[in-house]
Amino acid sequence: MASLTLSAELTREHHEIDDAIATFIEKLDCGSLQRELMTTTLEALRRHIYLEEVFLFPPLREGGMAMPIFVMMREHGELWHTMATLTDLLAAGDDSQQLRDTCTQLLDQLQQHNSKEEPVIYPSADTDLPPHTSAELARFIETGRTPDGWECQQANA
Repeated sequence: MASLTLSAELTREHHEIDDAIATFIEKLDCGSLQRELMTTTLEALRRHIYLEEVFLFPPLREGGMAMPIFVMMREHGELWHTMATLTDLLAAGDDSQQLRDTCTQLLDQLQQHNSKEEPVIYPSADTDLPPHTSAELARFIETGRTPDGWECQQANA
């Protein structure tokens, strides 16, 4: 991550997750259920939500971005519900159309979410975080793991 800004790294993660979901849908349309690909992608999305809610959002909320952070957190809860549905569908593995529809729903939700988060929240990651928080976030992007059992704040909303 040495040469990229935090906002660029966070945006890169968005693109990687979106691309993996699109690839899963393409493979599914060709008759191939890539469970491992989607499981890994959902883990990456959960990790991404974790790093935002634990490292990025708290100092930005305290710095005056309460409403935009509130919206992002609420949308994380919606994403979390869709991911739970996908996890259940992957476990059952017998309804390709439902899997496809739910993946498309997740991609649509991510597009809406990211279209707000990238221009509104992410620039502040480069300019408004305390240095120690920036360093923690950068380290987590490089090597961090989501704690077992962690759920986003709005998971049960």
